[in-house]
Amino acid sequence: MSEAPHAADLENGRIMAIVAYVLFLLGWPTLHLATIAGVILAYVQRGDMRGTLWESHFEAMIATFWISLVVGLVAIPLCFVLVGIPLLIGLVIWFLYRNIRGLVHAIESKSY
Repeated sequence: MSEAPHAADLENGRIMAIVAYVLFLLGWPTLHLATIAGVILAYVQRGDMRGTLWESHFEAMIATFWISLVVGLVAIPLCFVLVGIPLLIGLVIWFLYRNIRGLVHAIESKSY
């Protein structure tokens, strides 16, 4: 049976969540290389943070990554018929909202 996380582990989870959110937000100017690093960090930390408020942050980051990837892959070819442009704009707004909201909640030590 696993023990409850110590206070230092919880603070480490907070720091790792903040770092991952910053990587996600830095993804746009880095052609999403930083986003890939952020999702890898989220996968690594998710197991260690099971049962804590930080688990919701890492789950939200992973879901945001995969949903954004799928919607982006569908929307890009649709740009040729102009339908994809509003989809991509909506995706960018949604991506930024989810990550900024998560970052603010992580800074305030709240669950996602």
